Amino acid sequence: MNNEIERRRTFAIIAHPDAGKTSLTEKLLLFGGQIQVAGAVKSNKIKKTATSDWMDIEKQRGISVTTSVMEFDYHDYKINILDTPGHQDFAEDTYRTLTAVDSVIIVVDGAKGVETQTRKLMEVCRMRNTPVIIFVNKMDREAKDPFDLLDELEEELAISVRPLTWPIESGPRFKGVYNIYEQKLNLFQPSKQVVTEKVEVDIHTEELDNRIGAPLAEKLRNELELIDGVYPEFDVESYLKGELAPVFFGSALNNFGVQELLDCFVEIAPSPRPTKTEEREVEPDESKFTGFVFKITANIDPNHRSCIAFCKVCSGKFSRNTPYYHVRHDKTMRFSSPTQFMAQRKTTVDEAWAGDIIGLPDNGTFKIGDTLTEGEKLHFRGIPSFSPEMFKYIENADPMKQKQLAKGIDQLMDEGVAQLFVNQFNGRKIIGTVGQLQFEVIQYRLENEYNAKCRWEPISLYKACWIESDDVEELEAFKKRKYQYMAKDRDGRDVFLADSNYVLQMAQMDFKHIKFHFTSEF
Repeated sequence: MNNEIERRRTFAIIAHPDAGKTSLTEKLLLFGGQIQVAGAVKSNKIKKTATSDWMDIEKQRGISVTTSVMEFDYHDYKINILDTPGHQDFAEDTYRTLTAVDSVIIVVDGAKGVETQTRKLMEVCRMRNTPVIIFVNKMDREAKDPFDLLDELEEELAISVRPLTWPIESGPRFKGVYNIYEQKLNLFQPSKQVVTEKVEVDIHTEELDNRIGAPLAEKLRNELELIDGVYPEFDVESYLKGELAPVFFGSALNNFGVQELLDCFVEIAPSPRPTKTEEREVEPDESKFTGFVFKITANIDPNHRSCIAFCKVCSGKFSRNTPYYHVRHDKTMRFSSPTQFMAQRKTTVDEAWAGDIIGLPDNGTFKIGDTLTEGEKLHFRGIPSFSPEMFKYIENADPMKQKQLAKGIDQLMDEGVAQLFVNQFNGRKIIGTVGQLQFEVIQYRLENEYNAKCRWEPISLYKACWIESDDVEELEAFKKRKYQYMAKDRDGRDVFLADSNYVLQMAQMDFKHIKFHFTSEF
């Protein structure tokens, strides 16, 4: 059993939307033998959408709006990739995904450096001490000086870095990278179809001069000497603790530097790690199965209107058709068709081990955060919903489709696309999101997946916060005074919808015994 768990590698790819994350995902899948080279070579047309982008709206917009789960074998390893949306409006989906992975690859644009979204996601990785590898992409275009980039990575991401490959120039002058980890030279040839061969070169001999020219060879020797002097030796333990990030350079679109990243990744990345629950810490090599649902996706197959709950196996072995205990429902369930994914393509699996991600058919039985065990009552933590920042009333635009709209809203809220609040004053439904794009996605998906039309009506609100208090009288007094701004979430909890920062601050000052929470986990 331990061998099965040892060979698992589960990681998320996170990046700003423009950093080239899609190209990197495609090339990693290529090495896993899962897809043909990105781009239909026969017709000389480049494929417009990523393998991981399976929704129509993703294909139309050219963006990822939901996390995709993909798995493949590479050498002796079983790889699970979670490709997260880069757009900040879908940050919450990414935060939740990070609870289900053991390590992270951050993609950074060589010209733009660290961007705001990357900084925020790195904070989530730091909270959980998740090991991080950085891939500096687009080196075949004009890029910042690599030493300046390393300084920026250390400063902006608050983590020590150690380059394991080093670029020889960038843009039109880009000659390739020197693989410090393997001490090999990789010469660049722009091609989306060919994987560049490695050349073993002693950098202190004339062969290097012959390969890249004497001036560049001398510059490379000096830079490598400087790296050894400035940066500490790469230490796997520091990486596993989340204190040190190895850095790779390359061009994912041109399939350059990706295999070096993958080869090093499978060697140094952690196998499944212990998972914290409210009751205890769950070790991956425990004999009994435990797992938690970190994501729900509706309509992954539009023909069947099916929902899939994505479950991270935390310990033991999951077996098909075996009864497992659903902790929240306090009942036993069997799963006859658990699946593993390659974006939209799925295959039924008979077993899965700690570290794997499996899809379980869901007809409304699961919520994000639900736990499955072999009988033990465990509650996994760390999958909160964050306080939304934008709000709109949602109204039915087609009276004949009330049922479809209600079902669509229910399923999309189960997915965690946004949050639903019911105003206690007028009974109207309010949708809260992190960004404007989410409203467009909800409207599009309701119409295309549920045949229901909605319209949005403006509402001026500043923040939603969950409230609780041990002082029942004070809580009741607050709810009476703020009756117009009180709502219930889907779990029936009290939510205060403050219409300005000033109102929120005054409420906090006036009602000392009430706790105002900005995440749903308290």
